[in-house]
Amino acid sequence: MTPVTTTVAVRYFAAARAAAGVEIEKVQLTAGATVEDLLDAVRAAHGAELSRVLDRCSFLLNEMAVRDRTVSVTEDATLDVLPPFAGG
Repeated sequence: MTPVTTTVAVRYFAAARAAAGVEIEKVQLTAGATVEDLLDAVRAAHGAELSRVLDRCSFLLNEMAVRDRTVSVTEDATLDVLPPFAGG
């Protein structure tokens, strides 16, 4: 039996985009995966530089702020990766 998977779009902004080397990517996870599982997958795919950037980022899941990384991601969800922005 093939495991059920969920496909999530990850959109990277600013320093996260530079570290990932892409603006957007689709990530396949096992159904029931959490935001933390998704972050672990992109860390594994892109290495130490993105991992360091992710430690400082905030996240939006389907345009809602992520405060609990144990929340499950759903099929066709979008996670925005937002590094701290400077300016004023």
